Amino acid sequence: MAELSTVARPYAEALFAAAREDKAGLDFWTGLVNQMAQIAGNPDVRAAMSDPRLADTERAQAFVGLLQGDVPQYARNFIALLVENDRLLLLPEIAEQFEALRNRHEGTAQADIASAFELSPEQVKDLLAALELKFGLKLKPRVTVDPSLIGGVRVAVGDQVLDTSVQAQLARMRDTLAA
Repeated sequence: MAELSTVARPYAEALFAAAREDKAGLDFWTGLVNQMAQIAGNPDVRAAMSDPRLADTERAQAFVGLLQGDVPQYARNFIALLVENDRLLLLPEIAEQFEALRNRHEGTAQADIASAFELSPEQVKDLLAALELKFGLKLKPRVTVDPSLIGGVRVAVGDQVLDTSVQAQLARMRDTLAA
């Protein structure tokens, strides 16, 4: 079976191209796509959308009914297309790729920062300033706490990882001593 990201990519690209041209703007579409992904990721919704007793039109209508706010016709058509092609449950992956396309378009990137301890807003700001110089991009931080790191931080920007955690340093020392 094809990788989910490979299957989701054309849908994300088509939606992003349409969203760029829509007067509602990318912020609106990002919010809508994230809402759709969150709903599609719900186990109850996944089960309902996989029910063979429902027709495609019923699936699409039910899914649109779960969305909050006004749903533009383009979004309704997109949902109907996903249902018709049995791809509705790919929405979390589509949303991820949509966000990556938006970041690339804006010259930004997502920075996943894992720290052993809670970081203050000032520490995050200082860390971001240093990381933006290193990566040459405007970064959007997503900070999590991971006590298994023992100390330090692990930063992932795209496929690049900068790991200065105590856990990583101990692993490097272990590997050096074992060699």
